[in-house]
Amino acid sequence: MTDLLHSLTGPADLKRLSDAQLTKLAAELRQVLLTTVAQTGGHLAPNLGVVELTLALHATFNSPSDQIVWDVGHQSYIHKILTGRLAEFGTLRQYNGISGFPRPDESEHDAFAAGHSSTSISAALGLAKARDLMGMKNKVVAVIGDGSLTGGMAFEALNHLGHLQTDLIIVLNDNEMSISKNVGALSRYLNLLRMNPKLRRLKTDIQGWIEKIPHVGQATIRYLEKIEDSLKFLVIPGMFFEELGISYLGPINGHDITELKMTLKNACDRKGPVLIHVLTTKGKGYRFAEQNPEKFHGTGPFDLKTGMKLDHSTNQSFTDVFGTAITDLAAKDRRIVALTAAMTDGTGLSGFSKRFPDRFFDVGIAEQHAVTMAAGMAKKGLRPVVAIYSTFLQRAYDQIIHDVCFQKLPVLLVLDRAGLVGPDGPTHHGVFDLSFLRQIPNLIVMAPSEEGELRDMIYTALQQDGPVAIRYPKCECLSKSDHQEYHLLPLGKGEIVISGREIAIIAVGAMLQTAISAAFRLKRSGVNCTVANARFIKPLDEEFILNLAASHQNLIIVEENITAGGYGSAVLEMIAAHRLKDVTVKLLGIPDQFVTQGTREILLQQCGLDVNGICRAVREIKLPTVARRVRV
Repeated sequence: MTDLLHSLTGPADLKRLSDAQLTKLAAELRQVLLTTVAQTGGHLAPNLGVVELTLALHATFNSPSDQIVWDVGHQSYIHKILTGRLAEFGTLRQYNGISGFPRPDESEHDAFAAGHSSTSISAALGLAKARDLMGMKNKVVAVIGDGSLTGGMAFEALNHLGHLQTDLIIVLNDNEMSISKNVGALSRYLNLLRMNPKLRRLKTDIQGWIEKIPHVGQATIRYLEKIEDSLKFLVIPGMFFEELGISYLGPINGHDITELKMTLKNACDRKGPVLIHVLTTKGKGYRFAEQNPEKFHGTGPFDLKTGMKLDHSTNQSFTDVFGTAITDLAAKDRRIVALTAAMTDGTGLSGFSKRFPDRFFDVGIAEQHAVTMAAGMAKKGLRPVVAIYSTFLQRAYDQIIHDVCFQKLPVLLVLDRAGLVGPDGPTHHGVFDLSFLRQIPNLIVMAPSEEGELRDMIYTALQQDGPVAIRYPKCECLSKSDHQEYHLLPLGKGEIVISGREIAIIAVGAMLQTAISAAFRLKRSGVNCTVANARFIKPLDEEFILNLAASHQNLIIVEENITAGGYGSAVLEMIAAHRLKDVTVKLLGIPDQFVTQGTREILLQQCGLDVNGICRAVREIKLPTVARRVRV
């Protein structure tokens, strides 16, 4: 089946293939893609949609001298296969395997690392300007999806590019989708162009006809160039980009290799910035992905014949519990509104959006806007809930500080995917949030350990008159009880879960369950540990910690966050401030490095955040020869 594919030694070989052979190769690539991702999981639908586009790019340009920058990067699987990673493709997103995103340390063909959205045009412009300053002649191409174009950074780059007039090619991959269905005025504008394919050559044709009119042709052209902008927008496709100073080509069929190659060659022959508007089908070639591109945007292993996921777990996740609770509470309080950034289903807000469509806002890939919009809503008396993955909320850090916390507005920030997320790797691990949130004045920060606690934290947060953040990981949410009622938690108070002697393990969030399991194992070997649930990262329960320090010579902090600046750092700062002596504090958390990809279980083990890691830390303290007492 893969005769052509296995005959390739690199992307340069594509130039010797006919368009018919490239079309055959596209079918082979889709088969490899489907077979592999069905086993490893990954971003299936986006990559199925860019097979022909990727072939055309590599058949036209000369990678790696010509540089292709992929936005987000989850659509680069075909690019990886064509650039020498076919043999390793079966290790996709696995521990010690190849990444699901572009990684320059993995291949020279990966021009720029990317795991977040809307960065490609800025990065490509930087590469292009460096090229010009160094007197080089290579081409630079940015491949950006229409979903990524909803991000403000992309518009900042377009604005600057139009001003600089740098030679740069932008390929707009328009599949009407990001993770969720695209929203916004730009999406409607692109849809207008998409629905009117006859407009593609209208500008060129009209200009050609007018130029042929004797004596008046050129004068008419000059006159038309001065026409009111509104008329241009009605007649000329892509005028939005043209007005920015960026030549617009398209829209073109993103699955027609001949048309793609011809248009890319046309763009190469032009001076200044060029945008090629390419229409693709997300999930192309696999019926289940075409019918449900959201489900197959990012998927775990699945049955290729049925499209059904192989993980049939019926246990609720923290995401599920949040979605149910916030919908329930919103039914009782009309002030509650929900906002997310192109991840309605991923944050558990699908049910809320259907039940309260007028109180739900998907702002697109615009985290900064989501936070400040929520601040405006809170200012008028609403209770906005902003649900965003931890790693993406980093993009709105200034808005959290300046627009929410400085004004002490009652905005609830819900950070999903906090901690280690697994196969998506270092760009997606949410391991910095405790450190960047706990230093902000006026902000309450909580971390639930199980279902009932999450429900109570949401309820408690919505009763506060200032900002609150709740963070939880991507994993199953254990239930401590069957209660469906809501309880107001005492603000800033931890709790003792298991009483012991000598060593106290203070766990943050979902790490509590691991700490409890470690304590049970240690007890069987004669070591009795106290296990405490921190609950609140801020405000810090100083009395609680001081009591533990007074009754235990050793404290172990367990958190799924970098140790620098996290909850453990807060404990150390407090102990130093109180000048406590003869207290040993050991921090277990994410080390000062970007953690690789792999299953969540493997990564927790590598970071010493599993049962064995906690038991090992306790035994090191118990053994006098290796104990290291830190006086603070």
